[in-house]
Amino acid sequence: MAKRKYILPPLRLDHVTRLTDSTGIFQHATYGIPNYHEGYCLDDNARALLMALMAYRQTKDETALHNIPTYLAYIHYAQNDDGTFRNFMGFNRNFLDHVGSEDAFGRAVWAIGYAMAHAPKDAYFQVARKVFFKAVPHFERLQSIRSIANIILGLYHCLKGLPTDDGMMELTHKLALRLHREYITHRRDDWHWYESLLAYDNALLPLSMMQAGELLNDDAFRQVGFESMAFLEKHTMHKGYLSLVGNEAWFRRDGVCSRFDQQPVDAMATVLLFLQAHNHTGDPHYLQLAYTAFRWFLGENDLRMSLYDAETGGCCDGLEKDGINRNQGAESTLAYLIAHLALQQAVEKPMNRTRSKETDEDSNTGPHSLADTAP
Repeated sequence: MAKRKYILPPLRLDHVTRLTDSTGIFQHATYGIPNYHEGYCLDDNARALLMALMAYRQTKDETALHNIPTYLAYIHYAQNDDGTFRNFMGFNRNFLDHVGSEDAFGRAVWAIGYAMAHAPKDAYFQVARKVFFKAVPHFERLQSIRSIANIILGLYHCLKGLPTDDGMMELTHKLALRLHREYITHRRDDWHWYESLLAYDNALLPLSMMQAGELLNDDAFRQVGFESMAFLEKHTMHKGYLSLVGNEAWFRRDGVCSRFDQQPVDAMATVLLFLQAHNHTGDPHYLQLAYTAFRWFLGENDLRMSLYDAETGGCCDGLEKDGINRNQGAESTLAYLIAHLALQQAVEKPMNRTRSKETDEDSNTGPHSLADTAP
């Protein structure tokens, strides 16, 4: 059987460069230019670090390499003495809060954990390691299940660099067990989910359970990951293309799913989820689902309009009732690029699942999982 061709636009980082200065990446854009009024945030600099690390690993892009320390420095500077993080910073470089949200904390840990596994320079690895372990005491205090999921993603990559750290393995198990308990508590015959609604960043929950299952060799965690993925697929892929849960009103059990607004970060998470399933099973069906989910950015969505702007290299901020939000902020553009990079690696470098591990020549830290196509 002929190998299926997956066509992706050329990878372009010029809009990210446009949004980045010596401090970090700006949160928002007015159409295709940075909006200085809104300043910076931890979430987006974490996503930018993740994207830049992925881009350099795969393409050796010098712009990505140049920007890695900028995003890493923002995260380092945002960390408080007690290990928590501040989030929002004005254009004048003054922070606007003392402690950021749990979601922002989790996203920072995910990116820092990935940096520990894939930093191109030892100096970057050492900074990432310092930031990561300074944050560790807060992991078990988190209440948000999405923050816990992000922490598991960070631990997954951290433990690729430090595979003999039994304490971190045990911590991963404790956090995954909390998600597992939430799943068992809320699961019904017709509702296979971790809470009584589908909201935002949904796909990160089953993704984190799959990664915990792989890391810990735990079939119960894997089963929950795949079962909840199937439930999410049923409610977002039933039209033959990706139709995300809108944030106008979250989809509650026995309720109606809102179509708008749909966010690029949710499409990104869905791509990563299906790629993880493909990596785990080798089933090409999941690779096709990942590609279909990615096509949401390119116009295979409820509005049949492309969010990716080939003129700027940016991504529009969402699908709304009346059309596309034409602003091209950091969150949406980084979501597109992370999804693009993960899918590109899966398509161009298929993994041999009969091998237990492979050596990544671009990392300081040695062996890595076969699931490295998904961050």
